Amino acid sequence: MNHNASLSAPPRRARRIVLLSLAILGMASAAFVVRRPLMMSAPMCMSGRWHGCFDTFNGVVLMTLVALPLAALVVWALARRRRAAGVTSAWRMSLAEVGMVHGTVPFIWMTMMPGAGAGTVPARVSLVPLRDLVTMGTGQIVGNLLIFAALGFFAPMRFAALASVPRILALGAGCSVLVETAQYVLRLDRVSSVDDVLVNAVGAALAAMASRRWWRTTAQAPSDQPRPAPAPAG
Repeated sequence: MNHNASLSAPPRRARRIVLLSLAILGMASAAFVVRRPLMMSAPMCMSGRWHGCFDTFNGVVLMTLVALPLAALVVWALARRRRAAGVTSAWRMSLAEVGMVHGTVPFIWMTMMPGAGAGTVPARVSLVPLRDLVTMGTGQIVGNLLIFAALGFFAPMRFAALASVPRILALGAGCSVLVETAQYVLRLDRVSSVDDVLVNAVGAALAAMASRRWWRTTAQAPSDQPRPAPAPAG
């Protein structure tokens, strides 16, 4: 049995290396594709200006990418602290916590950006399902799918109570309702649409299905507790 386990270890390690390499390659390719629009906001962001950086999509995306090393450092610090305390799955829990925040807050920030007529035009609501979906462009649909994708991907890995696709679907819908309500109350010159809620929730559920391989074990054995110390012999 030990011999078989030792034989299966190298393929698992090689698979992880391949997946990590593909993820790095995908991020590098995405950064190369969007490098020109991001560089347009770089001077304002690097000088600390609010206008032209944090009030534009390109600026928020650029600062999200710039903050990636800091996010990785926070993951490392949390995981190291948990490992010292004897918590199992320290890296997975730390990555899930930071990933939920770092992958969700920028999208919510961009969603809450006011339009040109914010504060002057009346708030608009669309409560007819699938009516706005037909008129949505591909970019808008993809953006809505990504708003709570990080939350749907990492939340089941961190919280055993959320390790279920229907629960993540409900979580995504509830968070989306809060965002749409805030857009309506603050009169941000945006349409609060039920279709946005549906697409956002579906994006969270699809992301949860993509991470099911990692959060199933979390649901079966919650790992937020330190490992018990072995009893002394004799």
